[in-house]
Amino acid sequence: MSEVAEQTNPSRDELAQLRKPVPKHCGWCGRRLEQGTTVGRRRRYCGQSCRQRAYERRAAVQRTGLPEDAVVLSDTELAVLQDRLFQLRCAAEDVVTAAEDGAGAGELRRMAAELARSARELEQLR
Repeated sequence: MSEVAEQTNPSRDELAQLRKPVPKHCGWCGRRLEQGTTVGRRRRYCGQSCRQRAYERRAAVQRTGLPEDAVVLSDTELAVLQDRLFQLRCAAEDVVTAAEDGAGAGELRRMAAELARSARELEQLR
């Protein structure tokens, strides 16, 4: 009976992992927010400038009648995003080609690190 109870009940370490706060990110720029105290309202933005930009965007969306979850990009922003996606795809294709050509583990590791760096940069859309 005790073996069954141990299997269904999480250990203290597992409970501690579950209670660990999940990192939060700024609602505007996506930067990781510092873990503050548990008192008061949770932060949504990393600073006043991000908070202001988010407010301006919400106000502009309300004026235009676009849906709340609409994403509006200028031609320039769209072109930059497309360029960054192209770079990411090329880096991924380079890793595949190198693996097929029998590249060494060190070179593949370096290329995979570069691919991960490109993907991280792409996450920062604003």
